[in-house]
Amino acid sequence: MKFYNTLTKRVDEFVPYEEGIVRMYTCGPTVYYYAHIGNLRTYVFEDILEKGLTYCGYQVKRVMNITDVGHMTSDADTGEDKMEKGAKREGKTVYEIADFYTKAFFEDLEKLNVKKPEIVEKASDHIDQYIKMVEQLLQKGYAYISNGNVYFDISKIPNYYELSGKVQEELMVGVRDTVENDEAKRNPFDFGLWFTLSKFENQAMKWDSPWGVGYPGWHIECSGIAALYLGEYIDIHCGGVDNIFPHHSNEIAQSESYFGHKWCNFWMHGEHLNDAKGKMSKSNGEILTISTLEKQGFSPLSYRYFCLGSHYRKQLLFSMESLNIASSSYRKLKSKVQSIKEEGEYQEDLALSYQEKFKEAIGNDLNTSMMLTILFDVLKDDKLSGLTKISLVKSFDTVLSLDLLKKEEKVDDDLDSFVQEKIQERILAKQNKDYQKADAIRDELLAMGIRLKDGKEKTTYERL
Repeated sequence: MKFYNTLTKRVDEFVPYEEGIVRMYTCGPTVYYYAHIGNLRTYVFEDILEKGLTYCGYQVKRVMNITDVGHMTSDADTGEDKMEKGAKREGKTVYEIADFYTKAFFEDLEKLNVKKPEIVEKASDHIDQYIKMVEQLLQKGYAYISNGNVYFDISKIPNYYELSGKVQEELMVGVRDTVENDEAKRNPFDFGLWFTLSKFENQAMKWDSPWGVGYPGWHIECSGIAALYLGEYIDIHCGGVDNIFPHHSNEIAQSESYFGHKWCNFWMHGEHLNDAKGKMSKSNGEILTISTLEKQGFSPLSYRYFCLGSHYRKQLLFSMESLNIASSSYRKLKSKVQSIKEEGEYQEDLALSYQEKFKEAIGNDLNTSMMLTILFDVLKDDKLSGLTKISLVKSFDTVLSLDLLKKEEKVDDDLDSFVQEKIQERILAKQNKDYQKADAIRDELLAMGIRLKDGKEKTTYERL
C-alpha cells in the first residue's frame, strides 16, 4: 500500500507504527460559517482514505478537531478571529455561532455519506492540555514570552520548512504586514502559542493561564488534541493543501519539540476545488454549499461522485455543467446496478480477484477513478452471476459510499420551486424585452440538465 507523502515529496510505502492499527488525525472546520463544497471535497477524500484503510484490513482510529476559538482570518496569526467575525456578522455569541455551524457541518457530512470520525473534540474543551504543552515548550527553550504573549521560536527548528518545501528568504518578500501587526515576534514567522488580553482585549473566549487571561493560538489546538487522543505517535495526518504552511508546519515544530522525537510519518493533502474565478473560499463572497446544490436539484451524492472521478491530489474544476454531467452518469450507474437480478451462484474466486484489484486501487495512492473503473468492469463482466455482481457492488460501496443499491427518492420539491422561480424570472425578462437575460436563464437551466419547453399557455420543463 503506497500513498503520496507531502513530507518526503514522493509516493511511499505505508507502514503504521503499530501493525494493523492506523492512528489518523484530520483537521476539522472552523465553525464560523457554512462549509463550502471546496472544503467538503477534502472531507470526502479523508472519508475515502479511512474507509479504504478499513477495507484493506486496518483498524482506523481517527480524530478530528472542531476549531471554535483562536483561528485568525489569516492563517499566519494575523487579522480578526474568525469566530468573532461570525458573531458580529449574525449578532450572536461566539458560542451560539459555534454550536449552529458545527451542527450544519455534520449535517453536510451525513448528506455526503462521510463517516463521522470516531473522536471529534472541540478546541475550547482542552485548554488545560494546551497550557501543559506551552509550559513544556517554554521550559525546553522552544518558546518565549513577549508583550504578554507566548510565541514559538522557529529558529530552533532546522527543518522547519521541510514539509512545505518553502525557503524563508523567498517568504520574507510578503511578510511586511505580519511584522507591522506583531512587532513582539523575534522572527516574523514565529507563531503564537498563547495570546493574552494585552493583545486582544475584546476576545469573548478567554481563560486563565500562567501568562495572563487569554486564549490559545490555533496551531496548538491540533497538536494538543492529537496528543491527548492518539498519543505520541500518529500514522497519517490529513488536511487541505492550504494547511501545509503554516499550520501543519507549525504542528510538526511544536509537537516534535514537545515529545522529543518524530511525530507523524505520513502527511496527505487534498487539492483545491476551483471554479471559473479560481479557488473556492469563503473570502470570495458568495459560496456554494451542499444546500445550494440541493435547491438546484442535485443530490449531494452526485457531488461525491463528481469528486471521486478525479484524484485527490489534482485540482478539480467545478461548474454546474460538469456537475450535471456527473449527476447524469451517477443516475445511470445506479439504474444499471439496480437492474441486476440477484441470482445464480456466488463465484468466490472471481469475487476475490475483483476485491484484490479494488484493494490495489486503494493502495495506489487512493486512486478513486480506478476504483470506479473496477466497479464498471464488474457490471460489464458477463462471466459474473447477478449474485456475485451485487455482492461486489455492496463490498465496493463500503468505500465509495454512493448508495448504489438504495432506491432513488422522488425529485425534491426544492428543485421544482427553484425551476418555477427561474421560469417566472424569465417570463418577466421577456416582458421587459430583456431577451439576453431570458436566454441566459434558459442556458443556466440547460447546463443543470433541465430543458425548458415553451407552450402556448405556459412553460414546462424536463430533466435530461
